[in-house]
Amino acid sequence: MPLWRSSAPAESDPAQAQESSAHNDPVASATLAAGEGWLAGHLNHLTTEQEEKLAELKALSAEKGYYTPASVSSGGPSHDDATMLRFLRARKFDVNAAFGQFKDTEDWRRDNEIDALYENIDVDSYEAARRMYPQWTGRRDRRGIPVYVFEIRHLNSKNMAAYNSTMTTPTAETHQASTVPARLLRLFALYENLLRFVMPLCSELGRPNPETPIVSSNNIVDVSGVGLKQFWNLKGHMQDASVLATAHYPETLDRIFIIGAPSFFPTVWGWIKRWFDPVTTSKIFILSAAEVKPTLTSFMDPTSFPKQYGGELDWQWGDMPNLDEPARDLVSQIVSTPEGEGSTHPTLIKGPVLFKGTEIEILGKVDGKSRKQTLPVVKKVVAEHDNVVNGSNDEKVPLDQADENISVPTTA
Repeated sequence: MPLWRSSAPAESDPAQAQESSAHNDPVASATLAAGEGWLAGHLNHLTTEQEEKLAELKALSAEKGYYTPASVSSGGPSHDDATMLRFLRARKFDVNAAFGQFKDTEDWRRDNEIDALYENIDVDSYEAARRMYPQWTGRRDRRGIPVYVFEIRHLNSKNMAAYNSTMTTPTAETHQASTVPARLLRLFALYENLLRFVMPLCSELGRPNPETPIVSSNNIVDVSGVGLKQFWNLKGHMQDASVLATAHYPETLDRIFIIGAPSFFPTVWGWIKRWFDPVTTSKIFILSAAEVKPTLTSFMDPTSFPKQYGGELDWQWGDMPNLDEPARDLVSQIVSTPEGEGSTHPTLIKGPVLFKGTEIEILGKVDGKSRKQTLPVVKKVVAEHDNVVNGSNDEKVPLDQADENISVPTTA
């Protein structure tokens, strides 16, 4: 099965010129993020020409059999507009180029059975992989975009060896005959979690621009305490994720904040920047120790980033997401009460999960047995303070009620 099918990344989008002008300047980038300039090219913030390009891409994709429009018989479209726009932005609204990457991605998803992988992956395999890549803190920036943290020093030779030793266990029964390395199958599943659980959940929560779905993430990358040899040994591990994102999950990165860079980091940066297109590299900021707290605070409330970086969030590397109150309320049926010493906050269920707005699907397998279960989202009328995200006050909407007497699998 092919791993990466997309051609080289496109050059910078003229529509994103304002974004690119903030290259390596966190102050300018924060100013852009504080307004609505960052929404250019996103759903409900399109020019007339961009609207036409979106319609053209959907028509071309439908003609080629890669897109099904909404209809009475089929229901909603096969792909939402926010997804199609990611491919258009990645290819500077060149319809043919966007279709080429979209087609490659759809072929890749089919050939690698991505949906079946996410549904059937072993929960322990998934959890082992989660600990080796950027982890969602459970919080969002001021725009509602999820905040991830990646602490590189934990990926030492001992931990990497321990992780590699788990590859003998089948990642998913549906993929036992796959020629794709287990490490990549697991990585595919993690990206699916971002796309199909974290982003839809964050889109449902209060934020300044609720008319535009959340389609990206912020990443705090902590490289403190990492030597040149460790960087070199991890080169392939980190490159896997960046190449995958560029090829098949375009426009899912909002910002990367690199913290704790050692004196030799310019050498490492020389490798890393080759993995990304020019627009993406303009979103990567290498922060000095003095810049960390003020820069992060300019993008997110202190309650939304960990204490070790000057914030107020109680979250350590390896922890499950520490959801804020509105998020906990929305997915309360898959959040458990803390138990035992060291448990400081309610814990989200481990393993693959889907968030579908009105439903949550628990996926994955434990000891070879499916734990698939569909739960209705239990919504309530939110109080005014619960409908505010980092200072934004959105209109309150009465929400429906659902049956609370539903059991949730505790095995993970």
